[in-house]
Formats: sequence, structure tokens, C-alpha cells
Amino acid sequence: MTNEALTPKHFDLKLWIGGGSLALLLLLSIGFMVFSSICPCATSPGGFLYGERVDAAVADWNLTTANQENLCQLQIWAGIRPHSINLNCMATPEGDLFLSCSVCDRKYWAARVGPNEAAFLRLGELVYPVTLNRETDPAAMDRSFRARVLKLQHTDLETMVTPRPPLDQERFDHWWTFRVTSRS
Repeated sequence: MTNEALTPKHFDLKLWIGGGSLALLLLLSIGFMVFSSICPCATSPGGFLYGERVDAAVADWNLTTANQENLCQLQIWAGIRPHSINLNCMATPEGDLFLSCSVCDRKYWAARVGPNEAAFLRLGELVYPVTLNRETDPAAMDRSFRARVLKLQHTDLETMVTPRPPLDQERFDHWWTFRVTSRS
């Protein structure tokens, strides 16, 4: 009889723990979605990137707003969670798109980008599925850095994170760049 008397109480405890755990998980999920809609912020990473998804392939990034946006937003996967950040992106005159990363060997996101990394890039309110590859060819890196210098000449001073470089600025040794290609 004592086993039967304990079973309903034991069941009630399991029900309360299970319900509480489910409620906490739901609350955390809603909180993460709200956080994702606000960030990435200036220096705080975010989660998912929201916006109108563009599934058409992009062959010439000059036809997008890449060089008009002060900052682009990038979303990668860091383990099982999305991780998004603000960073400079720039289209070259040839229409290639690159991401700028100073002192990148110390950046959390860069350590998680492997070859042919699937990601999402937001330009304004548009979100593009993209593939990232670190560029190591010095000539391509120089073209990308030159596009960065030119873009920063026209960036809004009030929202500028990176100081405006002189037009003759040489590429820094600690500067990395990632080539962005359309996944569509």
C-alpha cells in the first residue's frame, strides 16, 4: 500500500519538474529570438539574422547595397547555435565581395569558419545565403583591401567603426579577408 500512496506524489513531482523545464526552455527560446531580432549590436554578437531572403544567385555584388551599407551582418554556426556579427564588407570593381577582418586570429567567429563555410549575409533588410572562404592570395587580398579603403572614404562618419584610412593605405599584415560567394 505504501508504494501506491507514494506513486501519485512522485508522479506529481515529475509532472511539475517536466512542466517547469519545458516552460524554462520555451522562455529561453523566446528570449533568444527577441535577442536575435535586436543584435548583432555594435560589439555584441547576435543569433539569427532576420530579413527578406534573397534566393537568386548574385554574380556581381556591385549590384547590391554592399558598398552603400556601413556594416554588413554575417551569421555562421558556432556549434549548435547561430552566431552573427557586424563587420565591414566591400565589393571590388570586378563585382567580387569580401569581408574585412583586422587581427582576425583573435576573433571568435573567424576561428569557426572553415573552407566553403555556409553562412548568411545581411545587407540592409536583405539576407543572402552565402559561402565563405578565407582569401590567401596576396593579389586578391590587395584588391579586396583597396576596395575597403575606397568604401571607407564614403562611409557615414557618425556610424563609422573603423577610422577612415588614407587613400594610399597599404594592407596590414594582421588583416584577413574572406571571399563571399552566393549559395543560390
